[in-house]
Amino acid sequence: MSVEVRIPTVLRAHTEGQGTVEADGATVGEVFGSLTAAYPALKGNLIGDDGGIHKFINVYVNDDDIRYLERLETKVEEGDVLSILPAVAGG
Repeated sequence: MSVEVRIPTVLRAHTEGQGTVEADGATVGEVFGSLTAAYPALKGNLIGDDGGIHKFINVYVNDDDIRYLERLETKVEEGDVLSILPAVAGG
């Protein structure tokens, strides 16, 4: 199953300048696997050393933050939109 993945400007150099790409998978983790197979340079920006979501990005399926769902195990369906957003730090 294919989902639309929205890539933030800061990561578009790794997706040949594309702001939106299609990737396959039944979970966010599978979509990330498909995405990094197509665009290997993205891997270090999406997955941290611990195998989880990189701490400097936020990921949403449609409008739901996956940190409050099942993280990489969050299920996706055909037609869903997965948005990757850079984390914003402040103080």
